Amino acid sequence: MTVRKCIPWPDKRLRSPAVPVEAITEAERAVWDDLIDTMEAMPGVGMGANQIGVMQRLAVVDASEERGQVVRMANPEILHASVQLREHDEASPNLPGVWATIQRPRAVTVRYMDEHGVVVEKDFVGLWATSVQHQIDHLNGKMYFDHLSRTKRAMLLKKAQKGR
Repeated sequence: MTVRKCIPWPDKRLRSPAVPVEAITEAERAVWDDLIDTMEAMPGVGMGANQIGVMQRLAVVDASEERGQVVRMANPEILHASVQLREHDEASPNLPGVWATIQRPRAVTVRYMDEHGVVVEKDFVGLWATSVQHQIDHLNGKMYFDHLSRTKRAMLLKKAQKGR
């Protein structure tokens, strides 16, 4: 278990879809462990494997108050999203120093393979749902600021560049 370095924006891996996981092996479990350590060191509420340069559809989410409730996901996909939206300030360690308020569905139903290789369908609400959607975006090669208008996105990226 190791805290890994987050690859910096605009690394092309952040714009590339991650590859599906065929089976859960010790290698995938080790990536999950590194993702958890890296997420906790930030601290954050989720992380996708491509954020640390691993191009597999692996993610972790822990939006619990007390921590230690990590959900490990392989190949997560949204099956259903609520019509009701929720605003939340989002950021990424891949583009430090900036954030944006993003609207996403308040609740989602997600299908994923868990740490035992079992396909699970689970409902996530509130911050959990926001984080799961954020991580799935990462695995699909999208960043949170892609949800902004072109003007707001350009302003955010310019601000981030000034802060480097």
